[in-house]
Parts: sequence; structure tokens; C-alpha cells
Amino acid sequence: QVQLVESGGGLVQAGGSLRLSCAASGRTVNSMKMSWFRQAPGKEREFVAVRWSSGVTRYSDSVKGRFTISRDDAKNTVYLQMNSLKPEDTAVYFCAAANNGATTYDYWGQGTQVTVSS
Repeated sequence: QVQLVESGGGLVQAGGSLRLSCAASGRTVNSMKMSWFRQAPGKEREFVAVRWSSGVTRYSDSVKGRFTISRDDAKNTVYLQMNSLKPEDTAVYFCAAANNGATTYDYWGQGTQVTVSS
């Protein structure tokens, strides 16, 4: 059973930075496709970033160039470095994991709130 625990959310001013962490247990993060999603109030959950076990990454257009997904195998943790934050980045951010070739995600964290003030 894989468990994912996010941390690092908080309140930040526009233009600031935050780093989210997703600590995994039950399976190594380098054996799975690890992703970040977010859900703003009244909106559907949306994809933010993914990192396959090969190291290949992909980002949504709205965060490309500002956010970076990375992995620390020794800590079995995935990170989302968020720079140049905007008020529209305000959302609950979720970590998710799946087999590399899967189209759906089997494991989700509980989410961490990110609020960006203008």
C-alpha cells in the first residue's frame, strides 16, 4: 500500500516562492510516475506537473517556467518548487502516484493548501 503525505503549503505574497513536499511510503518514488495536481475553489482538479521514473518531466502551460518537479530518492520524496507565484495559483495541491504507463492514478495524498495574496 502506497501512502503519500504532502507538506509545505501556506500563505505567500504574489511573486513569492514555496516548496511543496510529497513523502511516499510503501514503494519508491523512482519506480512510479509522480505528479502534482491542484484544485481551486469551485473548479475542477487540474494537472500541474509530472515526473516519470526515467526523469522526464512535463508541466501545464500555466506553470511552465515557474514550477519545477524534482525527486530525492534517498528521502523517497517528490518536490514541487513554485516560484513567481500568482493569486491564480491559489488551490489545494495534491500529490499522486501511478505506474509509469498508467492513465489513471492509484494513490493520492490528502492535499496541502497554497494561498497567494495579491
